[in-house]
Amino acid sequence: MAQFPTPYFLVDEGRLRSNLELLKTVQEQAGCKILLAQKAFSMFYCYPLLRQYLAGSTASGLYEARLGKEHFGGETHVFSPAYRPDEFEELLQYADHLVFNSPAQLDKFAPRARAAGKQVGLRINPECSTQEGQAIYDPCAPGSRLGTTLANFRPDQLPLLDGLHFHTLCEQDADDLETTLRAFEDKFGPFLKGLKWLNLGGGHHITRPGYQVDRLIGLIRRLRETYGVEVYLEPGEAVVLNAGFLVASVLEIVHNDMDIAILDTSAACHIPDVLEMPYRPPLQGSGEPGEKAHTYRLAGPTCLAGDVIGDYSFDAPLQEGDTLVFEDMALYTMVKTNTFNGMPLPAIRWRDWDGKVSLVRSFSYQDFKTRLS
Repeated sequence: MAQFPTPYFLVDEGRLRSNLELLKTVQEQAGCKILLAQKAFSMFYCYPLLRQYLAGSTASGLYEARLGKEHFGGETHVFSPAYRPDEFEELLQYADHLVFNSPAQLDKFAPRARAAGKQVGLRINPECSTQEGQAIYDPCAPGSRLGTTLANFRPDQLPLLDGLHFHTLCEQDADDLETTLRAFEDKFGPFLKGLKWLNLGGGHHITRPGYQVDRLIGLIRRLRETYGVEVYLEPGEAVVLNAGFLVASVLEIVHNDMDIAILDTSAACHIPDVLEMPYRPPLQGSGEPGEKAHTYRLAGPTCLAGDVIGDYSFDAPLQEGDTLVFEDMALYTMVKTNTFNGMPLPAIRWRDWDGKVSLVRSFSYQDFKTRLS
C-alpha cells in the first residue's frame, strides 16, 4: 500500500462484496428491504455495485437525496429533524419516502408530499435507551429532539401516514433491537395496523463477526406477519464495515515524556470521529500501549493540540517515512473530512476484485480554496 502518495483512503471491493452478500441474504430470508445510509458512506463511485444488492439509499437532506437519486437509484428515503421550506419542492423531485420528525412537520409538509405521490412517514421516539455511552449518540436520551414520543403522537394524523420509522441503535446487536421493539410495540403497535411499512432505522451491526443474524431475521419475519407491513433497515456502517483503510506516513518523531510520531494524516481533518466519539482506530501490526516493545503516540500535523489519533505499540521503532495502515476507515471518514489548517484531503482509491488499485479521486488546493470566499 506504500507505493502511492499518502495519505489516502482505500476501499476494497472484495471486503465490500462480502458485506453485501450477507445483507442480501438477510433481505431474502427476512423478506425486508435494506437501504444504504449515505450519512456514513457516500462514495458514489461504487454505487453501481451497491445497487446490485441493496434496495436504495437514505438521505438526511437535499444534497444526499439528490446524490442517491442520481447515482444510486432504487428507492430514495429522506429524514430530517426539520425540513427547509425553500428546499422542499426540489426535494420532492428526488425523494420517494419522506419521514417527518414531529406532528407539526407532518401538518406542514405531508399534504404536499402526498399530492406529489410520495410515501409519508413519521419518526417515533420509543423512549427506550439501549446504548451504553455518551448521550450524544442516543436518540432516546432525555431531551432528545429526534422522533415523536407517545405523549405527542396524534392518532388523528394516521390518514396522512404510510409508515412509521424509528432509529435508536448505534453499532448494536439484534438483542438491543428486540428490546427496542418491545417498547415500540407496547406504545405504537396498535397504530401499525393499516399502515404500509415500518422502518427500523440504522445502527444494526449486521456484518460484524458474531452478530445475531438469525435473531434479526426472526424479528423481521414476526413484524411482517403480525402487522402486515413491509420492513426497512437503513444501516450505514454494516454496508462498509472493515472494507476500507486509511494509509498514512510518519513525518517526524519527537519526544515529550513519551515518543510521539507526527503523521501526514489528521484526526481532526481526516478521522473526526476519533475526537467526536471518541475512539481508537485499529492499526495494522500494532498493539496496545506497552504491549509491544516500542510505544508511540500517533498525532496529526495540524495546530490543534488535541489532534491525536491514539497510543500504539510496535515491534520495531518507527522511522520517518514508515507507512501505517489504519483499518475500518470507509465509514464516517470521507463524509466528514475537512480542510482545517489548509490540510489537503486524502485521495480516494479503489482496490478491485483482482487486487488492482486505481485512483478514484484526488484533491488539490482548489478544493480547499473553493470552500472559502
